[in-house]
Amino acid sequence: MRHLDEYRDPQAIRALLDRIEADLTCSWTLMEVCGGQTHSILKFGLDQLLPDRIRLVHGPGCPVCVTPLEQIDRALAIAAMPGTVFCSFGDMLRVPGSNGDLLLAKAHGADVRIVYSPMDAIAIARREPFRRVVFFAVGFETTAPANAMAVYTAARERIENFSMLVAHVLVPPALESLLSSGSCEIDGLLAPGHVCVVTGYREYEAIAARHRLPIVVTGFEPLDLLRGVHAAVRQLEEGRAVVENQYARVAAADGNPGALRVIREVFSVCDRKWRGLGEIPASGYALAPAYGRFDAEQVFGLADIRVEEPKECLSGLVLQGRLRPTECPHFRKRCTPEQPLGATMVSSEGACAAYFHYGREAVAEESVP
Repeated sequence: MRHLDEYRDPQAIRALLDRIEADLTCSWTLMEVCGGQTHSILKFGLDQLLPDRIRLVHGPGCPVCVTPLEQIDRALAIAAMPGTVFCSFGDMLRVPGSNGDLLLAKAHGADVRIVYSPMDAIAIARREPFRRVVFFAVGFETTAPANAMAVYTAARERIENFSMLVAHVLVPPALESLLSSGSCEIDGLLAPGHVCVVTGYREYEAIAARHRLPIVVTGFEPLDLLRGVHAAVRQLEEGRAVVENQYARVAAADGNPGALRVIREVFSVCDRKWRGLGEIPASGYALAPAYGRFDAEQVFGLADIRVEEPKECLSGLVLQGRLRPTECPHFRKRCTPEQPLGATMVSSEGACAAYFHYGREAVAEESVP
């Protein structure tokens, strides 16, 4: 813990809260983009410690949560095929599809395996050459380098029984879509530090200038987040709108050149459908044509699966920052981690799961916006 103590120091936190209070003359609404930020804010009670004039809303920064229903249905269809090993990180197994989830598929006999790296799936494909091994590649830019390296390795070693179901999404196009919609009323953004470690934050500069709102890159510890809030408040009070980096110990303006190089080798930018946001142009990664033989949608012929998101689940409004989880009439009632209506209640980065886990109580009426 010694490397974390300085970012959780109670006296430093109290002093920073006092500085935020002293600098405030107006009320401001800030969106923390990343689900990891949301969980830290609630875990450490920062939402309750901040002045009332600071309102925090939650953005679309949970990759599991924004993976559309039809991609879950494709995963379920692949997992049900004989002779197939379907590999995934554990947080995808409870995400509901149209008919069940991957955990239920496993219970019914599908060979669904939890892995901790896409290279684990490569290792399975090497060991079991007569079975088709599929890895579920879900994530923002953060996980793209490792997933790209898995495909690159499969191509180099000619591991032809490996493929990847790709659901990669990109943060800047989603923010641009939200800010341009007119339905998301925010004054500033706390940008996702882990994403910026990979990509840098140059792309965010145009968004800050175009929409005239401050964007602050933050980490995930209490002082990281409060420094981000303080920087955003100072900019708003002074009438400025630029990108600031409060995560300089890890993130740099131009990101990680090696990671970006392998991403550009293996992936190409594509249009991508998001849960709750619809299809956003140039907002995802797909396998580049040279690696198309590793695309599970093509291997299994599942590109034509199209389904609509269930209207009962209001996670789309949560992902747009238009609804707090506790404002949903189903929260803690019909929707719980054991019986979720949507991914935001089961993902380790989901806002609804954070509110449930950290004891924020439901206050909703039976009407919704």
